[in-house]
Amino acid sequence: MKNWIQQNKITNIECIVPDLAGAARGKVVPASKLIEGAELRLPQSIFFQGVNGHYPNLTKEKLPCDDDMLLQPDTTTIRHLPWAETPTAQIIHDCVDKAGKEITFSPRYVLRKVLDLYQAEGWKPVIAPELEFYLVAANPDPTQPLTAPFDRTGRTEKEGQSYSLEALHEFSALYQTLDQYCTAQGLKIDGLIHEEGIAQMEVNLLHGDPLDLADQTFLYKRTIREAAFAHGLCATFMAKPLEGQPGNAMHIHQSIVDLETGNNLFSTPDGKPNNLLLSHIAGLQKYQPKAMALVTPTINSYRRIVRDMAAPINFHWGYDNRTTGFRIPDNKPNSMRIENRLSAADVNPYIAIATSLACGFIGMKQGLNPSEPLLGNAYDEPLKVSRDWYGALDRLSDCEALNEILGEAFIEVYTAVKEAEFDDFLNQVTPWEREHLLSKV
Repeated sequence: MKNWIQQNKITNIECIVPDLAGAARGKVVPASKLIEGAELRLPQSIFFQGVNGHYPNLTKEKLPCDDDMLLQPDTTTIRHLPWAETPTAQIIHDCVDKAGKEITFSPRYVLRKVLDLYQAEGWKPVIAPELEFYLVAANPDPTQPLTAPFDRTGRTEKEGQSYSLEALHEFSALYQTLDQYCTAQGLKIDGLIHEEGIAQMEVNLLHGDPLDLADQTFLYKRTIREAAFAHGLCATFMAKPLEGQPGNAMHIHQSIVDLETGNNLFSTPDGKPNNLLLSHIAGLQKYQPKAMALVTPTINSYRRIVRDMAAPINFHWGYDNRTTGFRIPDNKPNSMRIENRLSAADVNPYIAIATSLACGFIGMKQGLNPSEPLLGNAYDEPLKVSRDWYGALDRLSDCEALNEILGEAFIEVYTAVKEAEFDDFLNQVTPWEREHLLSKV
């Protein structure tokens, strides 16, 4: 790390810790300070802070003194910060307390904890996230709806242009900047498409190690925002930023390979799903409903769950069926995988990946059996994905299996933070309520 900093003439370092919401917390320090081995600290309370900047009452109980934690740089994550005006690098840090024990409510720790369970079985998960976002016009007034941006023709899209190359190229200057930023950071983009919504895009990240892909997803979200800012636009990963348009998702393709041989453990030799894959699906079907609070983390997440609007509304699975919550794409034997389509794009990628792998892991260890694969359209089936956020938090808290794998301390802090966010939201009165309730009830 020291050699890399000196060779690249880095002057400043962004020391980053991903918080519960997936936002970057930390501090900027002179590169010389890190080279000299200076001890860096942050308050543990950064993991108790909601997206609104507020803290739940649990903070005083758990952190009466708001004491420090120590930052440990993960040197494998050092990258250029390509939009900085001076030579700057960024490093993702892990967190330990003063006794050297890892902070158990750190999202990065939670993911590593799940991966350790797989490793103990001789398994290695492989992940490939697909991340959707909207480009919108700059909007300094949060009371006004978001609008589509002007493209190079001076116009705005009027309807969705799914998979349209022409619509994609309308923002080619922005994507050129994005490509430069990603290349400078070593972010491995596997593809970019125009999605169903107005100025809605999807980026596919190249499959690989789950922790590395969570890091890349976390950094990519920062990167596309900065690339959009450079062109006077905003990129948003809100789950439902525009009325009447499809929501943003983070689909997670996941498979398992043998640690020793590298062989795909979800496939029979003739390329068919095996019992381990079916038990993984069954684990997702049984435990993902209890874990929805982790993958639909904000009040806006629940606006995405609407029939016939591209988001799953139940927990069916099927072969190459994009209407189901869990899809088995057409695969070759060495790439047999499951696509979990339930996570909203506003999710913390570490938490989403940890949750999906944890649910599948429990299913494999318990030898569960899934339902029959759905052959028809899942939107014709009953809506089963809960849109009750308090109920989702209760189901998460009450699930012993997920508490054991993800950690009781993490679940307790997470639910307290989310309850505080939702309480704050309920203190707001929306334009819809003033429009329809003011003089009619």
